[in-house]
Amino acid sequence: MLTKAVTYEDLKARFSWNIPEFYNMGVDVCDKWAEIDPERTALIDLTSGERVDVSFAVLQYLSDRLAVRLRDLGIGIGDRVGVFRSQSVWTAAAHIAIWKLGAISVPLFALFRTAALQTRLGNSGASVVITDQEGAFILSGLQDHLPELKHVIDPENATFDNDTAFTPVKTGPNDPAIIIYTSGTTGAPKGALLAHRVLLGHLPGVEMSHDFLPQKDDCLWTPADWAWIGGLLDVLMPGLHHGIPVVAARMDKFNAEGCQRIIEEGQVKNVFFPATALKHLKAEEASIKGLRTVASGGEALGAELLEWGRENLGLTMNEFYGQTECNMIVSSCSELFENKDGCMGRPVIGHDIAIIDEDGHTTDKEGDIAVRAGTPVMMLEYWQNPVATADKFRGDWLVTGDRGIMENGYVRFVGRDDDVINSAGYRIGPSAIENCLLGHPCVEAVGVVGKIDDARGEIIKAYVKLKADVHGDNALVLELQDHVRTALAAHEYPREIEFLETLPMTVTGKIMRRELRAHANGEMETV
Repeated sequence: MLTKAVTYEDLKARFSWNIPEFYNMGVDVCDKWAEIDPERTALIDLTSGERVDVSFAVLQYLSDRLAVRLRDLGIGIGDRVGVFRSQSVWTAAAHIAIWKLGAISVPLFALFRTAALQTRLGNSGASVVITDQEGAFILSGLQDHLPELKHVIDPENATFDNDTAFTPVKTGPNDPAIIIYTSGTTGAPKGALLAHRVLLGHLPGVEMSHDFLPQKDDCLWTPADWAWIGGLLDVLMPGLHHGIPVVAARMDKFNAEGCQRIIEEGQVKNVFFPATALKHLKAEEASIKGLRTVASGGEALGAELLEWGRENLGLTMNEFYGQTECNMIVSSCSELFENKDGCMGRPVIGHDIAIIDEDGHTTDKEGDIAVRAGTPVMMLEYWQNPVATADKFRGDWLVTGDRGIMENGYVRFVGRDDDVINSAGYRIGPSAIENCLLGHPCVEAVGVVGKIDDARGEIIKAYVKLKADVHGDNALVLELQDHVRTALAAHEYPREIEFLETLPMTVTGKIMRRELRAHANGEMETV
């Protein structure tokens, strides 16, 4: 656990990894506390509409019963088990049970349907899926196409052996524990295989992004689904590791009123809001009260959104950066250092982050954001994909696929390598333009891409979703272009703007620029 320090440099000098010889995530986040303080609250369950506090003793009981059931079905070390559920007590218990068996959990988003499920279950070779009643119905139509899938378990409607003892498997920190599939922002989803050590690797970033979590009365919640790395390993499991209550809640439709209700009923102090959620709250002109910290990741926030957070959340939001393959590697920490406009933060303590060139050498110019191999948060490999695994590395560095610049110890995000726009000799990142346009009162969402142009190589094109009751016309196009010229730079204004009712997004809420780029360049008719 990080301890408060006067400066970033002091914190860095005092830090060292302590990775034990034997380590099991399930034991760490559950059995450890069940032995030390069994009645301590692990989860605050709001999914039924009423608050139910679930202790670590109860969480251990549920996970052990499920582990015995899985063991009786033949599940053991290295076997893959899907978890196809939204936020709930049984979702947490399922992952814990799988890890305590030495098996590998495969988180599956509750809104996935046929194609997405077939891709992930087929690739992982999962033989069991733990789900709920709705999920069991969906999976019933897929089992003929998934020959390795033998069992579907709905623990809320299952019978368990309450007497059989269970002893967790003794795993090492490098033993596989999870396969989390990438969101498909830049291509087909790939399964990032993560080891038990991944939780320990997340802790410094989680603690920095929440201003030295844990503090007295801290309580975590996120609207992000626990199937994603942001929900599972940025919130749920770090909270349980520290013995901090984590709220399980569902929102049929994300809105400010629902957020405030969950925060009040769960006595939430710490929230991870994906950038998309913050943009929704800003569009609602919301004001959320009662929080100590807000962390955000997934997309660059920008000065406009950060200032909105200060005014409407009463705090300085901490932006963090990472990806499924190597998460929580850059972060802000408002208690330790000031935010620098346009930068994501500084390298998280314990991770060696650099900007490298095509030859794998560090550079003070724009280059690839990279992480030195060996950090515990890094994936073991892409599941059954050695070619993609090899392509992810450049010498000793894992290359994120994002472009950036290091400025006095801060990391400035430029854009994904594929998204950087080359226009008239300028290399332009779309994020700054998107954030600038989001500062206009008529704009709800925006995606910026490069469109092929004979004269300039590429021109900047913006796809804009307007707020309700706003009409998009030529006058507004000119107004938005002038807004970017004035607020950002004369060479970075979008020469074309197209208004859309919806923007293509991944299930995690990230705008799919590759689809917009394909549409801009005539490779697809609609978006």
